[in-house]
Amino acid sequence: MRRFNIALLAAVTLSTALSTAPAQAHDRTPPLGIANCTATACHFDVPPGTYDVTVRLGGEAAASTAVTGETRRSLLPETATAAGRTVTRGFTVNVRTPEGEPTGPDGTPGLDLVLGGTAPALADISVTPARHARQILLVGDSTVCDQPGDPYSGWGQQLPQYLRAGLSVANYADSGESTVTYLGNPQLWGTVRPLIRPGDLVLIQLAHNDKTTDEATYRANLETLVAGVREKGGRPVLVTPIVRRWFNADGTLNNDTALLVNGLGVNHPAVIRSIADEQDVPLIDLTARTKTLVESLGVEGSKAIYLYNEKRDNTHTSVHGATVYAGLVRDELVARHLVPAALVRVG
Repeated sequence: MRRFNIALLAAVTLSTALSTAPAQAHDRTPPLGIANCTATACHFDVPPGTYDVTVRLGGEAAASTAVTGETRRSLLPETATAAGRTVTRGFTVNVRTPEGEPTGPDGTPGLDLVLGGTAPALADISVTPARHARQILLVGDSTVCDQPGDPYSGWGQQLPQYLRAGLSVANYADSGESTVTYLGNPQLWGTVRPLIRPGDLVLIQLAHNDKTTDEATYRANLETLVAGVREKGGRPVLVTPIVRRWFNADGTLNNDTALLVNGLGVNHPAVIRSIADEQDVPLIDLTARTKTLVESLGVEGSKAIYLYNEKRDNTHTSVHGATVYAGLVRDELVARHLVPAALVRVG
């Protein structure tokens, strides 16, 4: 990492020091100072774990700063500060290996943060081990995961920006996974299940890749996931899949492609709703929410939600679309009293 020069010191000042690392690393406190940050990024040499990050944004000039981290995760939305003013914001971040998709590359050890926005200015930062943070784990596919490359983004990648310090997202969604492959891969369910702590929320959205899964198998697999979460003391939440942008001539999405009915006639959202009702599992009906939104935007307006303009892709979302969809998930988490409203960032 390069060090600040004198010019950069005027724009970005870093004054605090990294406090103690997690319990297993008390013998060494990772250094924090000017060497840990450039004008646009910070790196902290910490082991895997969950960390509370407090930033003070702003400075002598008007500024507007956003924070992303690890594999393109949005951790703090763009925040404006007037000239001569600063604001303090906090978030909790999960640091793991691999840092993005569970079957992807390991990534860079430690915690990496990127300062973005139209005029980023960091006045202060501190990173401490999170001792009592709540945790949301995500089980899903490419529409949920921490996508490694632009222009793709999963809604789980954008969800952290809507959460305040004290609530972290551990995104174990992975591209291309069905209920069959997720359960069968030790890097996926075999890794996630041991991490579940009593009280943890586990959001499950798997459907897009169950194209050849029969209904009995699909139902049994979802029930296995629900039971596995509950056996560990966690709280499963079933999430119906986001719609595909596949319009009928009348401007509706009332067709099998859009609504995730596979070639065997398995109506994935209907099965998920049925299991949620039968087993008293909280349900986030993202299919219904995204259908309403996409239809309201229309054929042209909805292109920006997906990657139609960039890739002629009507399944995967843009950063903008994933951010909008993550907002829908946030709204449902609050409305269903699954997370305390005080831990959610609104607007």
